[in-house]
Amino acid sequence: MGEMQVINLDKVSFQLKERHNFEWLTKMGKVFSVFDEQDSGNICFGIEKDGVKKFVKYAGAKTKEYTGQPEKAIEILKNSISLYKNLRHKHLINLLEHFEIDTGYVLVFEWFEGECLHSHWSFPPPHKYTHPESPFYRFKQLPIEQRLKSFKNIVEFHLNVERNDYVAVDFYDGSILYDFKNNITKICDIDLYKKKPFINPMGRLWGSSRFMSPEEFELGAKIDERTNVFNMGAIAFGLLGGELDRSFSKWDAGQELYQLAIKAVKLDRVERYSTIEEFLSAWETASKQVG
Repeated sequence: MGEMQVINLDKVSFQLKERHNFEWLTKMGKVFSVFDEQDSGNICFGIEKDGVKKFVKYAGAKTKEYTGQPEKAIEILKNSISLYKNLRHKHLINLLEHFEIDTGYVLVFEWFEGECLHSHWSFPPPHKYTHPESPFYRFKQLPIEQRLKSFKNIVEFHLNVERNDYVAVDFYDGSILYDFKNNITKICDIDLYKKKPFINPMGRLWGSSRFMSPEEFELGAKIDERTNVFNMGAIAFGLLGGELDRSFSKWDAGQELYQLAIKAVKLDRVERYSTIEEFLSAWETASKQVG
């Protein structure tokens, strides 16, 4: 591999495997932030113009963590446009526009003052779980009522996914943004969500194994509502419990909700809730007894 190239744009600098022209970006506004550690082939920026901030997601450059070809990253990013349009929701980041340039493809989102709950580039494990400045650690210190509200927002969005005949793929705590000042949760990075029916085409699917069901490791398995129920249950243990340690002693939200979360993550898919709607209904009923 050749030497990494340092790129300087306004107030930020970052590394790429090859030089790349970002003149199109600096014309859009002043670059004040860069997110260059993803392994997806995308590189993202915060830009500001006339006091308005926006989030720019771009595929086309050879980013340092991506092992594939830029053409594949561009294809996935283009395919995500319909996802952000069809699954538009108050808990999902808002796509404003998208366009092609000579070297790649650009998606522009409304800026959200949230922090990623899995900021692995700043707080890699174990620091994610223990460092007082880690967004995940700070989230876990919030009152249980605020964490329950955040989790419910996440499930509500995935009910919207279910009702529109999609399934979530590669949803994990890195897809969750939390605004600590205003206590608002938003979901980002739904680029790999799939229209139903969806059959596992590759064995181990994309995603974090911490939140993945058995069928997401099985070639030819059906990925459906029960898969997403598992995903939501695993997220519940991440936000409200001990993540992979699913013992009651690590759980913060009471016996009733614990039993629902345990049912959601049953390895035998038949033993789970059949749909996100069924899971959410049970969750809302039990939540009234917490607090």
